[in-house]
Amino acid sequence: MSSAPLDFSSLLATGLPPPAVKYNGFPKYNFVGGHNDAEQVPVEALTAAATAVLTREGRTLATYGLASGPQGYRPLREFLVAKLKRDAGITCTADQILITSGSLQALDLVNGILLNRGDTVLIEQETYQGSLNRLTRLGVKAVGIPLDHDGMRMDALAAALADLKVRGIRPKYIYTIPTVQNPTGTILPAARRHEMLRLAHDYGVPIFEDDCYADLIWDGRRPPALHAMSQHRDVIHIGSFSKSIAPALRVGYIVADWELIARMLAIKTDAGSGALEQMVLAEFCTQHFATHVPKLTRGLRAKLETLMEALAEQFGTAAEFEDPKGGIFLWVRLAEPVDTLKLYQAALAAGVALNPGPEWSTDKAFAKGRMRLCFANPSHETIRAGVAALAEVCRKEFGVPERIANVEKRAGAG
Repeated sequence: MSSAPLDFSSLLATGLPPPAVKYNGFPKYNFVGGHNDAEQVPVEALTAAATAVLTREGRTLATYGLASGPQGYRPLREFLVAKLKRDAGITCTADQILITSGSLQALDLVNGILLNRGDTVLIEQETYQGSLNRLTRLGVKAVGIPLDHDGMRMDALAAALADLKVRGIRPKYIYTIPTVQNPTGTILPAARRHEMLRLAHDYGVPIFEDDCYADLIWDGRRPPALHAMSQHRDVIHIGSFSKSIAPALRVGYIVADWELIARMLAIKTDAGSGALEQMVLAEFCTQHFATHVPKLTRGLRAKLETLMEALAEQFGTAAEFEDPKGGIFLWVRLAEPVDTLKLYQAALAAGVALNPGPEWSTDKAFAKGRMRLCFANPSHETIRAGVAALAEVCRKEFGVPERIANVEKRAGAG
């Protein structure tokens, strides 16, 4: 009898994405992912919160849903009701909130109740890679809407909606990250928010508002959420604690009418998101969220300053970027002929990880020379050393920059 292991390759489902790469630790200079600042994770306060809530309510772990039901731990939803009203202007009840396993599950649930293969959605031209990948796997066409320094352009959105209507296509939703956009860091002004809502209503298209980075604004001021401004109950709003507290906690949420929440619950097959995380967050956030986030954003802003200074020193004018309004990412354009997909491979071999622009855009050619750098997790010293190492690789591979600082722009790089 043969002892050879079973070959599963012929049994795998069709249409699977490529296999994941085995994890071997982070590279020396890691500028990828949505990681946050390890020094600013409030470990002591989280420990105290865990002890307090488990001592008081630990026996509710014996039941699915912690006696709060399938929508998530009720004290956490009640905290969100108050927070969303205070920070985003959203008026909702705890029964209009569904706790999810991070914002990625929120994306999957919204897509799960709205999208069929062959559908069309409108999305920012540069946007979250996780959203783009999900649409691709679902067989959904993503129509990219260009951005400028104020976020999604409303003239381009209006033109796209009109064009699709002429062709008999009704998009399933307009996906937007209006407050600290990923990857550009822009904030959509109130006037554009009103115009987006008007267009959405006129064309009968809902808005899918991703607000995952909205807590991390440098000055703490933000326009009201689209959900708050809507008069037609046509906005689904999602958010997360990953960027404001810690990404490994994997707690996100959806704000929508109960009719939609009920549909999402029917396809949420995990028997409830992680209970301990929800309990600890509710206990911690009620007492400390309002003081923790400003401290976190001050630290993140300092790291961004270090990154921008290092890029200016090492790349000169060969690296162009706009100062983001908040968040943990910097969207950088490198001078021609840099191709960041090729730069990514060479840089990784030198211990520098970056996100190549084409993976974050519906227009691969437009994003060819762009890259996203996450500055939250590396130390100031690591940021400086990593940018220097990246500049050396870029010089070897593309001749850019020609020298450190005050580099003359190459033709066509303006």
